[in-house]
Amino acid sequence: MKYKKWTLAQKLEILSISEEIGIIETCRKYSVSTGTFYSWKKKFEHKGEAGLKVTYNIKVKNLKQLKKRIEC
Repeated sequence: MKYKKWTLAQKLEILSISEEIGIIETCRKYSVSTGTFYSWKKKFEHKGEAGLKVTYNIKVKNLKQLKKRIEC
C-alpha cells in the first residue's frame, strides 16, 4: 500500500467529522487506520494544531545542515 501524506487541513477535517459520525465510520470513509487516527487525536489534544503539522521536512533539513557542518 502506498503511503499517504495528509495535510494539516485534512487531519483537522477528519478529527472534526469523527465527532459527528463516529471514529470507525470516519476512518473507513477516509481510509485512515484507527491507530493513525488516535495518534493524530492524541497529538491534537496535547499540542493543538502544532502537534499535527508535518515536521519531516524540517528534520531532514536540520540533519543535512548538521552533516555539512561535520564534513567541513
